[in-house]
Amino acid sequence: MAAISRLDVLRLRNLSEVHIAPAESINILFGDNGSGKTSLLEAIHLLGLGRSFRSQKLEPLIQDGLEDCVVFGELQDGVSIGLSKTRKQGGHVLKLLGERQRSWVDAARHLPVQILNSESFSLLEGSPKVRRRFLDWGVFHVEHEFVNNWRKAAKCIAHRNLLLKERSLDRKQLQAWDVELVRLARQLDESRRSYFTLFHPLFQETLRKLIELPNLTISYSRGWDDSKSLEEVFSESLARDIKYGVTQNGPHRADLIVRVGRLGAEEVLSRGQQKLLVSAMKVAQGHLLSQVNGVRGVYLVDDLPSELDFANRRRVCELLVGLECQVFLTCVDQAELENCWSSALLPRKFHVEHGKISQ
Repeated sequence: MAAISRLDVLRLRNLSEVHIAPAESINILFGDNGSGKTSLLEAIHLLGLGRSFRSQKLEPLIQDGLEDCVVFGELQDGVSIGLSKTRKQGGHVLKLLGERQRSWVDAARHLPVQILNSESFSLLEGSPKVRRRFLDWGVFHVEHEFVNNWRKAAKCIAHRNLLLKERSLDRKQLQAWDVELVRLARQLDESRRSYFTLFHPLFQETLRKLIELPNLTISYSRGWDDSKSLEEVFSESLARDIKYGVTQNGPHRADLIVRVGRLGAEEVLSRGQQKLLVSAMKVAQGHLLSQVNGVRGVYLVDDLPSELDFANRRRVCELLVGLECQVFLTCVDQAELENCWSSALLPRKFHVEHGKISQ
């Protein structure tokens, strides 16, 4: 289990110094808007993925006038993850069990983090990149070789794009990169397709527990014409690729297609229905992660009451409890999440006020 037993946050946004011992199941953070609830979720997200879900920039993370921010977490299995980010160029340091890390791969495997917030709607409304990131998060956690193949493919695509932009195309070089990219694309597609085959029935089962959407379908698109090999597609689209200087087809164009009938789900469903749909997608990933390798992730749920009435809040909370994982939920008034749990479950509650957190 990936539950956090100790969390220390220093100089991150309005959290000057926070030390808490979360429960291994449900944790509720309540307080006024701007008090620091979301900042605590952001700190956990930084530990698990190395990036914020609120900003791509470093500046907003570190408190004004200070040089760095620090997040440290200790997991129940004894694994420790520490992260510091400084204003200096390349100044971030990540440590796992006290040893400095070059990448987030190992830390991410120890602390699988899922976020459910207002930005989660982008799974339906956003670009294919958002849905591809969602899909690849799941594949990464169940197939260890996926990340290496993904990095190699990204390198191939970058080199191919550089060649396409040159005034005089070196076709021999292009062919060499195409051969390698085709090989890697096949492996990435197989990994994603296998994962989606496992994910789809779990998603359908989870969705039925939340809402009835009989005309909803979700399908996997690999990023090029299913009726053709990638070699054929590269050959047929070469002139277009040269014109735009970009590889138009390949594993970097993969997507999840979510529709209600013939229309995109975001065009048909209300905000409340979309939130339930996205919740089902995220929870299904948690179930699959647990089934495949026995790991239970950490869920960060920001402002669950927004767009959901009490009955639907309770359904989502029941699903989260069913995951048997660690959950952090934020709300303004703790009464908004009262009676969302069975009487046998007592969530640990934290009051957040002006950047200070007390149990």
